[in-house]
This record gives sequence, structure tokens and C-alpha cells, in this order.
Amino acid sequence: MGWLNKLLPPKIKRNDPGAARRSPLPEGLWSKCPACDAVLYASDLAKNRNVCPKCGHHKRLEARARIDLLLDGEGRSEIAAEVLPVDALSFHDSRPYPDRLRDSTTATGETDALVVMRGTIRKLPAVVAAFEFEFMGGSMGSVLGERFVRGVQVAIENGEPFICVTASGGARMQEGLFSLLQMAKTTAVLTRLAQARLPFISILADPTMGGVSASFAFIGDVVIAEPGALVGFAGPRVIEQTVRETLPDGFQRSEFLLDKGAIDMIVDRREMKERVATLLALLQKRPAANLPG
Repeated sequence: MGWLNKLLPPKIKRNDPGAARRSPLPEGLWSKCPACDAVLYASDLAKNRNVCPKCGHHKRLEARARIDLLLDGEGRSEIAAEVLPVDALSFHDSRPYPDRLRDSTTATGETDALVVMRGTIRKLPAVVAAFEFEFMGGSMGSVLGERFVRGVQVAIENGEPFICVTASGGARMQEGLFSLLQMAKTTAVLTRLAQARLPFISILADPTMGGVSASFAFIGDVVIAEPGALVGFAGPRVIEQTVRETLPDGFQRSEFLLDKGAIDMIVDRREMKERVATLLALLQKRPAANLPG
């Protein structure tokens, strides 16, 4: 039957159905803005501090990227990185708590949802804490509270201001009351900071919710929010279902809170370092000559 095979067209080679198709374009090359649907180069977006150049939408930012945004490059030291979470309650929901911690560490490279760093902002000494939202939704557990407290203690010991950038869904349910205790613990240590007459600047990023917003987030000497940040205790859908009323447009967004007097100012992320440096100089009565021209 060799003559028949010569007359018939060759068989179409089919790819192995289990093999994934390979794209000639590398992954992560493009990023789509969720606000205006603009398609942007990911590298251009990163250079613009994860702010859409088309509409100004502020995308979420990693904790260490936020610290890089505020602190000068030299003279940094991390605080309380050795404090690590444990499963004190042997908590198990759909998955064991240690498994969730391990997955979050793999995904983010962090060991918990707060990074605390000592350094300078335009040569003005400061301690900065930043939430990592991708680590279990930036939830506040006992390790986060302890790192926060140690950061404030270092600020007090060295006579330096404390700055915190929040991005959190609230308390960490896997730690139960241990998590809720951090609300009182963090607020109490900030009272000691105030007694030492040292400034606390609170920067609210999207989202700042639950126990974080109900504790230390709103007690800063200056409370700043990024544009469009969702800030509140319960989410707007929960409130709407509870009160059975339609909420006003922009409810719980930073612009709404500024209009109601809940925050002091809204600052674009790209201007944050200069604004914070100016505030630190004013709050500490530093001469204007110490600020950048």
C-alpha cells in the first residue's frame, strides 16, 4: 500500500494536548489599568511608582517598594525581622494556618505582613513601617503588632519620628484574640511616642480596613491618604446590606473622607517623599534649610 500513502496528503501533526502553548512574548510585559483600561508597559508603570500615567490611578505597591519610595538609599537598618509567626491556636479553617503562612512567604518573600526600617528621609532621621498587602491581605497578627511596637520603641530611643503606611484588610482571624489585642498594643505604644513629643505620620493606602483603621491608622499627628484609597471599618457592600440604603458615590474613598474631615490631606504617591520630609521638618521645628530645594 506504499503507492496509496504517496497519493494521500500527509497527516497534520497535532500538538500534545497536555503541552502548554508557548507565547513569543514574555510574561509580565504589559499591565492593564483597572480604572481606565489603558494598556501600559509594566516597566513604565514601575518607573511611575505604579501610578497610571493616563488617569492617575494608584495601583497597590509592595511593602519594600513603599519603603524605597520614602527612605534615602543609604544608612538603612531593618527592625524586628527576626520576629516570626507561630500557630499558637493550632487554627485550621479550610487549610492549616502554617500552610497559609508558608504560601504567603513563597509569594511575597516576606515572613509577615509588616516591614519596619530605620533610615533617613531627605537626611531627616525616621523609622518607617509598611504593610505588605499580598501577605494574607496585610492582616494584623501578633508578629505585625510586635514589629510595630519595636519600631516605635527604636524611634523613641533615638528621638526620631515614626511613619506607617497601611494597606490591610484588618485583624487576622487565624490568631483570634491574639490578633485583636494588637489594636490596644499598637495604640498604647503610640501614646508613649506622643509623650516623648515625637511625630507620628499615618499614610493610608488602598485598602485600610477593619481593626487597623479602628486602632492606630487614624491617630497620627498627620493622617495622609493616597488618591482613591478605600478606607473604613466594614466594607461598603456590608454597610449597604446592613442599613438597606444606597450609599453615596465615592463612599469610604479618600476623597470622601477628606471632604468629611476624617483625614488631613491626599497626596499623590509620586510626591509623598517631599511632602513627608516637609511635614517632618515642620513638626520637629527643623530649619527649612535642611529640606531639599
